[in-house]
Amino acid sequence: MGTDWKGTLDERLGKNFEVLFPGMPNKTNARYGEWKIWFERIFPYFRNNIILIGHSLGGIFLTKYLSENKIPKKVRATILVAAPFDSANITASLGNFKHGNSLAKFARQGGAIYLIQSKDDPTVPFMEFEKYQKSLPTAKPMIFEDRGHFNQETFPEIISLIKTLRS
Repeated sequence: MGTDWKGTLDERLGKNFEVLFPGMPNKTNARYGEWKIWFERIFPYFRNNIILIGHSLGGIFLTKYLSENKIPKKVRATILVAAPFDSANITASLGNFKHGNSLAKFARQGGAIYLIQSKDDPTVPFMEFEKYQKSLPTAKPMIFEDRGHFNQETFPEIISLIKTLRS
């Protein structure tokens, strides 16, 4: 299988965008504390009006991080793609990535929040998306019927969304 959409964002967005795509440590046995350290190491490269994108565990990571910590730059938008909300309907363990009950701090500093989910996702059930919608009523939804867990090579809709957010 080739590179998925995350690995080609830089190329597909073009030279007017800077893409930081940190490979998070220990993905098969992920630990929030390790990801937090890794994420904070790239802060010096952030500029104001950053657009954050979290896919799957990366989505719940951003939710938890921005709910518990202050990010040093202004966030224009946070895009959560197929992000688990809690472990109630997930077969895989979320370990210590679970966020608290209130997402108020996340909503305040996450900029415009976008929730992207496919109804046929075998990894993160659609009801996880519905929990985010309930907790983040101002978030903008993007619902797909047949994208699974968004592991495809291209994702033109997210490219369009990012370009729209930047203009």
